[in-house]
Formats: sequence, C-alpha cells, structure tokens
Amino acid sequence: MPLSRAAFDQYMVPNYAPAAFVPVRGEASRVWDQEGKEYIDFAGGIAVNSLGHCHPALVGALTAQANKLWHVSNVFTNEPALELAQKLVAATFADKVFFCNSGAEANEAALKLARRAAIERFGEQKHKVLSTLNSFHGRTFFTVTVGGQPKYSDGFGPKPTGIEYFEYNNLEALKALIDDDTACVIIEPIQGEGGVLPADAAFLQGVRELCTQHNAFLIFDEVQTGMGRSGSLFAYQEYGVVPDILTSAKSLGGGFPIGAMLTTADIAKHLVAGTHGTTYGGNPLACAVAGAVLDVINTPETLAGVRAKHAQFLEGIAAINAKYHVFSQVRGLGLLIGAVLTEQYKDRAKDILGLAAQNGLMVLMAGPNVVRFAPSLVITDDEINTGLARFEAAIAQFVA
Repeated sequence: MPLSRAAFDQYMVPNYAPAAFVPVRGEASRVWDQEGKEYIDFAGGIAVNSLGHCHPALVGALTAQANKLWHVSNVFTNEPALELAQKLVAATFADKVFFCNSGAEANEAALKLARRAAIERFGEQKHKVLSTLNSFHGRTFFTVTVGGQPKYSDGFGPKPTGIEYFEYNNLEALKALIDDDTACVIIEPIQGEGGVLPADAAFLQGVRELCTQHNAFLIFDEVQTGMGRSGSLFAYQEYGVVPDILTSAKSLGGGFPIGAMLTTADIAKHLVAGTHGTTYGGNPLACAVAGAVLDVINTPETLAGVRAKHAQFLEGIAAINAKYHVFSQVRGLGLLIGAVLTEQYKDRAKDILGLAAQNGLMVLMAGPNVVRFAPSLVITDDEINTGLARFEAAIAQFVA
C-alpha cells in the first residue's frame, strides 16, 4: 500500500505543513493525487515547473543523460555544464557562470562574490550588504538574514553582521543607507514571497546609478522572476537595467534541482580556485535538463505566449472579482501574478488555497494577503480556463 499523508507526520521533520492530498502523477498542467482526483496546477511547484509536468523535451534530455553520466564532481567538468553555461552567456549580459543546486546557494555565492570582490578591490571596510524590507533570498543563514523578513531568521542565535535594509521602491531610503563602504545591493525585480510586488522602472534605474556611483555591485535575485516568467528571459531585460551579478534557479531546471550565478569576467576573477565550491553544482543530469528548458523557453513563441497568457489570467481574475469583490489589486509580470485581498478578507489567503484544492486547483500564497499564480509558461488556454472556473468556484465558497 502507498504511504498516505499521515506518514509525513510520522516520519518527517515538521518544518512543513503540506496539503492533505498527495500528488502522484502530472502531465502538462494537470496533476492527479493518490485517489485519482485531478487538479489544474497554477502553482508550478512555486514557480519551478516552467514547462509543466513531464514535458517531453525534459524527459528526453534526462533519460538520454541518465544513460551516459550522472556525477563526476567539480574535480572534473562535463559537457552538459559547459553547454548550459555557453547558452546562458550567449543569452545574457554575463561572461561567466557558477552552477549550484538551489536559489539559496546561488544567492549565497553572489553575496560571497560581491563581498570578496569589494574587499579585494577597496579594503576590509567595504563589506556592507543592503537589501530590501520584506525580501526573500533563501534559507541559508546568510541569505535568510539578508532577506528582510526577521520572522525567518530570528531564533537561531547571532546573525551575520554588516547587513542593512531599506524600503522596496523607495529610492530615497536607499540613498540614506548606501555609501562607499557598501559592497553590494541585492534586490528582486519583483518581490515574490513578499507579495508579488514589481519594482518601479525608475526605482531600479536609480538603484543601478547609486551602485555605480558608490562602486557597489548590483545583484538581481531572479530565482523566481527568471527563465521567461516575466515575459523576457530574465526580468532585467524587461526593465532595461543590467545588474553586475544575477542569480537563477527554480524555473531554470523545470523541476530538476539547479541554481546558477551569472556575472562578468571582471567580477568573476575574484573567485579563484578554492574560494567557493559545491559538490553537486554543475551536475550533468541537472545541466542536461536545464539546457533543454532553456532551449524551449528562450524562443519568441514561448516568451510571446507568456505575455498573452498573462492577459488571459488578468481578464479571468477581473471577471471573478467583478462578481465577488475579494481582491483590491492584481499585480505582477508575465506568469507571476498576485491577487491582493481586500481589507474585508485580510489574512485569509490560506483559506482560499484550501478551497481551491477542494475544487481541483493548486494555487499559492505570497504572504497571508496575496493569492499567487505561478503556472507553467506553456500552460494551454484550456487549462487556464478550466483552472479559472475552479478558482471561481472556490471564491464563491469563500465569500458564502
């Protein structure tokens, strides 16, 4: 007999509170649980399943590589890693790529590189990290402290120092903090966990100018916004603001764990052999899959489709809201969308998630007041319409 959801409570560390059902199979943007119930997937594994479930190009890449080479460590390099790095460099501002296994590791590497380069260039005093309030950059102790949400970093003892915070979309707040001892500013082009809040274009441009003025590196955390989710391959291209360092994960692997840090050759030279590493980073299986993901996403057809699907989602959510009046605002870019609850329904996003699941729909939260949508970038019109119909059924129950 398959193990049920109760086995989680029996065997697993209780740092998660998973849903009552257990998914067992997926195809495109549909998922089935142990009981055979079908769900439309608007969650995408938290913006990870960029091409849905079991996309043939990804299954083919994984299967082919699985019959060749699984792991060799970074004592050696491997062809899939080299090919993926070449593709990322060709598609972005970057000259160099570092591979790891997750967004947290990509941000850890970015922050370590920024501090290392700043200190080697200007001295030990140039180590300050500036981040935005309500941001999220991962769960390592360094990245969770850099993330401007103390609820995630409190309670684990003394925190890394030299980190300060400013209000998102508030350039004056950054001007008050940044100085010549600032090593880097790290920012999400769209705050994901913080509520699907896009940056103002003028704000990002101002951050870029301040970083240049103070010889501070600008890090864009594109773990959630990258790989086509904004309608451009990376959101920095959507804004026309180029960072010094960029991080990617989530959608990069389409469901297979991988992370990447991208930067220029001039900055990358500060991480010489032995200064940073990872056992699994650049794994042939992960890089083969990510290469296939990139080939599918980085096309005019897929990226244009993201923009069209964004409009379809907004139209559908607006129609639902016209009936039930539960959302004060719908925001985001591409297929990262947040529907903000009105004051009447404050802090009840989790209730909507539960009702959506009852109606055969998987959605997300981005804090207690925002319902988040992060589906496959190639979700079909039919899957969107079916999912929105199920979402409306959930909202009707929610307000009843």
